[in-house]
Amino acid sequence: MEFDSHTSDTVEYAIKLINDVTPGERHGRPFPAPTGDALIAAVRDAVPEARTPGLPTPADAAELADWAGRLRHVVELVDTGDLDAGCTELNRIMREAGAVPTLSRHDGEPWHLHFHAEDATWAPSWAAPMATAIAVVLGNAVVDRLGLCNAPACDRVYVDVSRNGTRRFCSTTCQNRVKAAAFRARRAAEE
Repeated sequence: MEFDSHTSDTVEYAIKLINDVTPGERHGRPFPAPTGDALIAAVRDAVPEARTPGLPTPADAAELADWAGRLRHVVELVDTGDLDAGCTELNRIMREAGAVPTLSRHDGEPWHLHFHAEDATWAPSWAAPMATAIAVVLGNAVVDRLGLCNAPACDRVYVDVSRNGTRRFCSTTCQNRVKAAAFRARRAAEE
């Protein structure tokens, strides 16, 4: 399932950012939010470096991490079945981030669509398109493809882009943990 290459890429950046900078659980273990240099590295790893050379600053990274926490809350609302509250909150985020469609041409690229004001500072220039990309998912018939990992002790976000739409785990690591636990439970029941 691909929305369009720009939206799909931006959804992936948003999911990676949310998963790498928000606290919770990951793969069966507590996951504290990174701070300092680790936060900068996590943010830098989540967004394409070619589009953000030399950034983010520590303040930029902290600001984008705050936006990621708000986007995570949207996914949590949707995952619990409260699509109305999730969409209402996402609308608020898009307004506050200044999400506005803008045609832009830079760096030798052809005209293409951005979802942030041309004069946006660094963090909102990422938060706005990430929120907009998630809005494309929520405003689509495949809204159920966005959620929280179904594995025990993991609350990382996933977006299912498979053809059959059956993904319910953030990674193969969590999927394999669940399958292994089910296998061990079946074996124990047989004994």
